Amino acid sequence: MVTGLGIKAGLNYNANGHYIESINTNADNPDRNIGYHIGLFGKIGNSRLYFKPELVYTATKSDYSDDSFEMQKIDAPLLVGTRIIGPISVFGGPSLQYILDSEFDGISINDIENDFSVGLNFGVGFTLKKIGIDLRYERGFSKNEATFLNNNNVNTSRLDTRPDQLILSLSVIL
Repeated sequence: MVTGLGIKAGLNYNANGHYIESINTNADNPDRNIGYHIGLFGKIGNSRLYFKPELVYTATKSDYSDDSFEMQKIDAPLLVGTRIIGPISVFGGPSLQYILDSEFDGISINDIENDFSVGLNFGVGFTLKKIGIDLRYERGFSKNEATFLNNNNVNTSRLDTRPDQLILSLSVIL
């Protein structure tokens, strides 16, 4: 197994921004939720067990029937993995998250309960020398609601901003 520092990038299929209360009759289920990520990582270990800390910029988008929820954040997964068969490994660990910005249908959301939250990443990776591909699932541990007013400031609605996503990454050790 190759260890060192590297870069990574990829796509996210996310379901952040679940409505807790619907805005009028908007759909509760996103129909198009593609985001992206780019970042740095380190990989330390031996042929059996490794530690892989990452620092990643993530942009997510959840489209609803008439509106969209967008969020930008910094993620810092702290992953521990083990090789199971040949170039295939499994990994998991906590992910520290800091929300940089969020907006719903062009309106900036400033009332998110916590800018900082903790989630869980786990997945499977395939590595050939210095190039790797991994697929992981990320889930936030606790609700992190954003509250905002809609339609003439009459009704209050809430979104759960905790991440719930599949993440596909390509990585290269430099």
